[in-house]
Amino acid sequence: MQGAFASFSFDNQKALVRVDFNVPLDAQQQITDDTRICAALPTIRQILSQGGSVVLMSHLGRPKEGPTDKFSLRHLVARLQQLLPSTPIKFAPDCVGEAARKLSAALLPGEVLLLENLRFHKEEERGDVAFAKQLAQLGTVWVNDAFGTAHRAHASTAIIAQFFSPQQRVFGLLMEAEVASATRVLHESTKPFVAIIGGAKVSDKILIIENLLEPATDIIIGGGMAYTFWKAQGKMIGNSLCEEDRLMLAAELLNKAASKGVTIHLPVDSTIADKFAADATITNCESFTIPAGWMGLDIGQKARADFDSVISSAHTILWNGPMGVFEMKPFQAGTLAIAASIARATEKGAFSLVGGGDSVAAVNQFGFANQVSYVSTGGGALLEYFEGKMLPGIAAVRQS
Repeated sequence: MQGAFASFSFDNQKALVRVDFNVPLDAQQQITDDTRICAALPTIRQILSQGGSVVLMSHLGRPKEGPTDKFSLRHLVARLQQLLPSTPIKFAPDCVGEAARKLSAALLPGEVLLLENLRFHKEEERGDVAFAKQLAQLGTVWVNDAFGTAHRAHASTAIIAQFFSPQQRVFGLLMEAEVASATRVLHESTKPFVAIIGGAKVSDKILIIENLLEPATDIIIGGGMAYTFWKAQGKMIGNSLCEEDRLMLAAELLNKAASKGVTIHLPVDSTIADKFAADATITNCESFTIPAGWMGLDIGQKARADFDSVISSAHTILWNGPMGVFEMKPFQAGTLAIAASIARATEKGAFSLVGGGDSVAAVNQFGFANQVSYVSTGGGALLEYFEGKMLPGIAAVRQS
């Protein structure tokens, strides 16, 4: 079926669903944010409603020494049961082995089995074929609904595909939506296409900026990385964050963009502070004349207006990375302004995709998540997709 979830019949099928239940837990092992669990519910519910059963597999955290209680997926069972109140939820104390096989074999249509943390076995991250084969024996169809791990060639996200025919592996609804949204922006964008790239380091975003020089008409650069671009042009940035070893690269990116007719927009002014702290003394000045002892921690008022003007004319928008240290209240105005600008452009008909942990956190924090076209759950996977890489989790479902 290769991705056609809606037309797949799950009647009497045992769907082995790779989900991303890597949720944050507090010291008492209580879930503090269940967004990722909720994102998988439409896929789970559709399988169950068609008379199928569901075997869920996921990782949680980064256990280094095998089974560790604080990384056990059993801590998720109660919340999953609350979200699926009329569905019997069972838990397997391991993701492979006799207990898992017996529980899977006994699973009835309309029931859900949650497997223990995949990463309790080092074979998962190694992409071990024998381990993937053991997992594959727990289902009759493989559903990959974990876009957040699609950039990993792990046993459950990619290697497992070989044990299911092309007709017996599909994207889940979340994965389909993620791939469709990312494809629409990168390969099917309506111009003007404005990419907003923020964050601390140029080195983290080099590949994405280079790859966006083809489809984008405008690239807005904010956050700490903007000061490396200013210094690359010989400007004064005071004590602002700067990657000295990336100055030549920043200059090359500016030249490359100019040669392709892509406009790079840097913040003309900044909110500057005398120290990296919420109680710092702050003022506003031009981003390229920041005095010694001061650092830029957010885009300034004029930059917000400039960027709003560019965003307001966009038909396609990608946002990855904040404009400043938005975790501190004195430096969140720039990121808030960008979120509001994107929401207004979306209301006028633009397609907007927000992705990357900090950008997603910002639209959620400021209440704009429902005012943009799509908020990605992807993080690193989305970044690699926009760098032009083929993600193993996508390729595995599509391969013939």
